[in-house]
Amino acid sequence: MSDRDHANPSPDASDTTSPADTPSSSGTTPSRPGARPGARPGGRSARNRAAVLAAVEGELVEHGFDGLTVEGVAARSGVHRTSVYRRWGDVGGLLADLLRAGQEDDWRPSDTGSLSADLTALGREVLTALHTEPPVMRAVVGASFRSTVAAKALRDFWADRYRRCRVVVERAIDRGEVRPGTDPDTVLVAATAPLFHAGLLLGTTFTDADVVRHANATAIAARAGAYGAAGDDAAAEDVDGHDGAMTPAG
Repeated sequence: MSDRDHANPSPDASDTTSPADTPSSSGTTPSRPGARPGARPGGRSARNRAAVLAAVEGELVEHGFDGLTVEGVAARSGVHRTSVYRRWGDVGGLLADLLRAGQEDDWRPSDTGSLSADLTALGREVLTALHTEPPVMRAVVGASFRSTVAAKALRDFWADRYRRCRVVVERAIDRGEVRPGTDPDTVLVAATAPLFHAGLLLGTTFTDADVVRHANATAIAARAGAYGAAGDDAAAEDVDGHDGAMTPAG
């Protein structure tokens, strides 16, 4: 990656300003994301942002992090490079905003009525995300560790997803399916970590049967009290003592 991606170049006479950076009829001059009072949803700035972020995905998948440049993103998106530099700064800023955009949807986990089925539904979404071509998710996750600002945005993205998914375990507690004090994040990690490990670290293919198997195993362990909150000695004793919850009858 060249130094040109880390410095804000001074606009020259040949530079033209992106429509997103042209003062609107309301007199509002665009600034950085989140600092545009009066910005119109779906307006020029939103369209330019969508075009730029789509270009980031495309460039990243085709060229990898080392081939990702502000110039390439600008050319692919049709947004002038000066406008891209002004708003995003460098490729780290572009990746970070791509991840922030992932937190702006209204996605919620499925409510099927049982813990194992809810975990299966989550696992199937992971399956789809990791196996979709082009491999956008794999490319974005891998690249984000190459930039400090993008790595933080990736952590924020996962923290947001975990917050949204905790309701899966909270509903199971309310139904009496698992004991109070069951730690939602530990359950979610247990059900999905093998999938991410296979898809991201090993680069292997997993199937729907694998998703179901890990979801069911996690639900069985949760019902046995394996995922109590830190310091829950009673839960640990139940599992260590083989209270029968995980052992088939007969």
